[in-house]
Order: sequence, then structure tokens, then C-alpha cells
Amino acid sequence: MTLGTIMRCKTRRQRYNEKKKIAKTFPISIATINFKCDGNLAYIVRTAACFGAENIHVIGSVPKRSGLSSSSGSLIDYANIQQYSSPRKFLSYMEENDIKLISAELTDGSINLENYRFNFNKPVCVILGNEQTGVPVEILRNSDIVHIEMPGVGYCLNTSQAGNIMLYEAVKQYKHQKSIIF
Repeated sequence: MTLGTIMRCKTRRQRYNEKKKIAKTFPISIATINFKCDGNLAYIVRTAACFGAENIHVIGSVPKRSGLSSSSGSLIDYANIQQYSSPRKFLSYMEENDIKLISAELTDGSINLENYRFNFNKPVCVILGNEQTGVPVEILRNSDIVHIEMPGVGYCLNTSQAGNIMLYEAVKQYKHQKSIIF
């Protein structure tokens, strides 16, 4: 029997519950800014679960669970979502908990993600902006700002795609710096 056959014999929830026993988490979280497209938040939930992010911070509204369940691959039940009514409240929480902020934003002076070195002397939070308005200025002022190089004709990734790349790179660097063997 192949792995694919074995996996199809179990429900998604059964597979998640089994994997949860051995799953790793990292001192990395991800923050989003009041998505207008609820699908993006659902995909960020999936990204956080797949890469082992500890928390998902949402500045603004969080849709009902039913609106996030299918697009998150039902991982919404395994996500720790913290909601903030404003960027200021989010920043206060980050300051109180001594969390380093790294914002993904296309702006003058941003650092190419390929050249950015995450510092894990304290927990980090990767921040993704709203697709139309970006990351609020008051958060940018309190963040390291990085961008993802896009040498093709496009110039701006979908928010959830940027989250995938940012978390992948953060976890990769964390494992390398901490010499974690998986």
C-alpha cells in the first residue's frame, strides 16, 4: 500500500491529529491587515499551519470560521488567531511581548529578502499588508522592511503568496541558525 493510498483512507482531521503529535512550531508568527478577500486569510492560516508559525495576528476583522474552513484546508481549527482593532493595539502587544517585526513591503530602502538575515534572539512576526493599502506606516516605522524580488513582468504578489515565501524563508533560516535537525 502506498503512502497516498494510506492517506486517502483517513479523514483530513485524522491526518492532522496524527501529524500534530510530531509537528514543530517556531518562535515565528504572521500578521495580516484587515483582509477584504477572506480567502487570503484562509490561505495564511494554511501557511501558518504548514510552516509551524505559533500565531496569526489579524489587525481588523476576522471572518466567521465557516468562511475560512474550506480554503484553509480545515486548518482553522488548529490556528491560534489573535485579533486587534487597530495597528496601535497590535504594536502595543508586540512591544509588551518583545517581538521583532519584519514587514513585507515594496518601498524605498527595503531589503531584498534574499539578503535579509532574521535575528531569532527574540520571537519574530512577519507582517503582510492589505493588498490595496499595504502595511500601515506606523507599523513600518517599527519594523525591518523587506521585499521579495520579482524579476518577471509582475511587480506585486498576492498577500497569501508573499506569506508563503516569507514564512518559508524565516523557518529555513531559523532551522539553519539553531542547527535543528528534522
